[in-house]
Amino acid sequence: MKLGRLSLPLALALTLLPSAALAHPGHGAAFGFGHGFGHPMTGLDHVLAMVMVGVFAFQLGGRALLALPLTFVGVMALGGALGMLGVTVPFVELGITLSIIALGAVVALNVKAPVAVATAVVGLFAVFHGYAHGAEMPESTGGLAYAVGFMMATALLHAAGLGLGFAIGRFGQGNGALAMRAAGGVATVAGIGILTGLV
Repeated sequence: MKLGRLSLPLALALTLLPSAALAHPGHGAAFGFGHGFGHPMTGLDHVLAMVMVGVFAFQLGGRALLALPLTFVGVMALGGALGMLGVTVPFVELGITLSIIALGAVVALNVKAPVAVATAVVGLFAVFHGYAHGAEMPESTGGLAYAVGFMMATALLHAAGLGLGFAIGRFGQGNGALAMRAAGGVATVAGIGILTGLV
């Protein structure tokens, strides 16, 4: 894996950081953006799943580097719209928790799924995450600014997962693979802890 292949997505994600500085009360759209941006960042369940999507994409490499994060963000936006509109989606919390367990497991087991299958899996989980973000949108915020906020935060967490995969990969074939699998295992155990109420 070459750093050059990751540079563009990471650079694009980092350009979004200055916008977060405007995210505080009293600044109209920035207020909605701040709430949206903060929502994925303040829940351990969302953070773990988003980072694992990035690590999974790194493990698969090639087209998956962009396909998985872009699919997740795009489908999550649709899920967010469902949540904002009050459409009922069953088993949202369970779906979110299972996403951590499943994504952690595929990373821990180094599953080499076809890109189409991997995007379908992350797309399914994205519906639940997006719905949770949309359903919990404060009434005082604008929907578009809020949605842009949680989509950007999610993209940054995916980029962090890609960066983590690249950093771990620099340890070398043996140690890097072991460390990456350990990271997936930690996420899976944390997901089980959340599911059982221990975390």
